[in-house]
Amino acid sequence: MPDTAALDDPVGASLRGPHAHLARRHGNALAYVPDVATFVAVPASPGPGDWDDLAWLLGPAGFADLFSSPAEPPPDWPPVFSLTGVQMVGPSRMPSRPDTGSGVDVVELGPADVPTMLALARRTSPGPFWPRTIEMGRYVGVRDGTTLVAMAGERQHPPGFTEISAVCTAPEARGHGYAARLVTELMAGIVARDERPFLHVASHNTDARGLYERLGFTVRRDVVFHGSRVPD
Repeated sequence: MPDTAALDDPVGASLRGPHAHLARRHGNALAYVPDVATFVAVPASPGPGDWDDLAWLLGPAGFADLFSSPAEPPPDWPPVFSLTGVQMVGPSRMPSRPDTGSGVDVVELGPADVPTMLALARRTSPGPFWPRTIEMGRYVGVRDGTTLVAMAGERQHPPGFTEISAVCTAPEARGHGYAARLVTELMAGIVARDERPFLHVASHNTDARGLYERLGFTVRRDVVFHGSRVPD
């Protein structure tokens, strides 16, 4: 069983570990390379020098997406957003599978699918998704003919864990169990690697939370997603 302490700082643990090839670093500050993710990380108890490192890394007016970090930026860093949510951890073994639309054909998504993935993300707002986000892990989807109508994928990767993210379904394709089918597909792959799935969900998204609970996820902790800008 992996140590869940890695989930206290999933961004930093990912960038120092399995996602080191996607990292930028200056001093103690870390960030994903552009167009992969906007997430950044600083030490758990950052000092002024750590914020200076992050400012240097991002540049004037750069966006510091602190995700679920409890670190509060200096008062002269203008806030951009703040949103409450929960972090949920999945089982270490696949449970007996509920009815998740198992007859649905799941397709693997790759670089050639990025334009349609970006279009679906714009329509459904599943959270941050950028042109190179697909490099963070495996992505799967469902097509209606040639049209991508649902997708889900792997995002942060702290040692021993893989985050499931970008779970979304086009409005006209909802009600067919696509989200549950895709999340179950990703869970099976993660567990097969002897890792545990985890994810994050906004507090207002009670439908998604209910789905994840039915699939075996439990709440580990409350989080606040927040971001600020580097002062000009």
